[in-house]
Amino acid sequence: MSTVHLIGAGPGDPGLLTIRAKELIETCDVVVYDYLANKDFLKYARTDAEIIYVGKKGGDHTLPQDQINQLIIAKAKEGKSVARLKGGDPYVFGRGGEEAEELVEAGIPFEVVPGVTAGVAAPAYAGIPVTHRDFTTSVCFITGHEDPTKEETGHNWEVYAKSTSTLVFYMGVKNLPMIAGNLMANGRDPKTPVALVRWGTRCTQQSMVSTLENVAADAEKRKFAAPSIIIVGGVCSLADKLAWFEKKPLLGKGVVVTRAREQASDLADVLKNLGACVYEFPTITVEPLDDYEEVEKAILTLGAVDWLILTSVNGVKHFWNQLAEIGLDTRALGGISVAAIGPATADELKARGVTPDFVPAKYVAEEVVAGLLERGIAGKNVLIPRARVAREVLPEELARAGAHVRVLPVYETRLTQQDPAEIVEALEKGKIHALTFTSSSTVENFFTLLSPETLKQYPDVKIACIGPVTANTLSRFGFTPHIQPEDYTIPGLAAALAQGI
Repeated sequence: MSTVHLIGAGPGDPGLLTIRAKELIETCDVVVYDYLANKDFLKYARTDAEIIYVGKKGGDHTLPQDQINQLIIAKAKEGKSVARLKGGDPYVFGRGGEEAEELVEAGIPFEVVPGVTAGVAAPAYAGIPVTHRDFTTSVCFITGHEDPTKEETGHNWEVYAKSTSTLVFYMGVKNLPMIAGNLMANGRDPKTPVALVRWGTRCTQQSMVSTLENVAADAEKRKFAAPSIIIVGGVCSLADKLAWFEKKPLLGKGVVVTRAREQASDLADVLKNLGACVYEFPTITVEPLDDYEEVEKAILTLGAVDWLILTSVNGVKHFWNQLAEIGLDTRALGGISVAAIGPATADELKARGVTPDFVPAKYVAEEVVAGLLERGIAGKNVLIPRARVAREVLPEELARAGAHVRVLPVYETRLTQQDPAEIVEALEKGKIHALTFTSSSTVENFFTLLSPETLKQYPDVKIACIGPVTANTLSRFGFTPHIQPEDYTIPGLAAALAQGI
């Protein structure tokens, strides 16, 4: 038998997942996850891990609790380590205690990994501190949905109503009229501030503040539904003053990232920090060559090279991989001038101890040519490690300027087998507000996977291109970008999106 880990996955923001939780997801044989546990966490799981969904929402149960217990036990008895992901904290209205009892009865070792509970996190993201010296020195966590098989309620409404504590109700939005009515019937001031936070800490978060007497009607009017946290108390009056998360410029906006999976994280992370709901739809894969004999020969003759020009992060990575393969390192570049197209490529070089001699002001091939002409490129030997298929403007213009140019393929890009069904469904539901393209190949491959005619059905969806070259490729498919930054970089593209959606 192996260990079962009852893991609190937090309220949904991936940044709130604990280090211990991430370690266990990365190593366990089986991952069993709930409806409220963010599916993004599954990307940490091993590629060979067994992933099992046992979500429950609003009476729609994939598996009842007793069968979930038996499933976890059965997997452990197979000798597998189990990561049991539960939204929030497993011991705060997560039924983790019940699962732990079953594991004890079965003689199976277990570990509990606490998580950030929604009753604290959701209010915080909505600008509501659950304790504050000017309002209250205590907080009470209460279930808004009791076990329906219980003969008597566990609630003492008189105590709740007369308490000076902040009251935080979990799973109570369907019972909101009953909760508000009971509190008022037992003496709580009808003018008491009440807040609701739905999908707290996620890109889809919504919040509202009302009063005890009006909150049920206001929530119905605004169509607030589960999962929502209910906060009752004077601290709710601070929401307008302390709100921060819902001020993010892209909050709730669905943005598609079409970059290769290996490169998507930089743009996706920036967009998520701006509040966007990111749909990763990698249209290309970056893969090594089948044969590196020519690359090795080129590396062994670097002494004859005057300029090394890197046009992408991938070019840097794959070129350096081959240096290492033949027992060389950065010292092999001694005496060679180095150019980088763009700050990301420059940063990748700096990480390897190389500060580029030239980075153009604008990150397109034409600017590189102009800058290198000023630096006397004519008559020089130039090596360009890059993708097997790429634009020929740079080598052609350098050759026209009198340079002796060798293009050296060090990797290749291929069309992914990505299924566009999720993107089409999100388009149909109005969840996507923008598409991003960071290269001509992402445009070409996107429209290979999803027809231009399909996208034309959604004219309100903004299209963002990183620069004019990508925009020119887009025009071949009948589209003009709505958003294009002056600075042809990932941060520039994200900033333009924040202003343009």
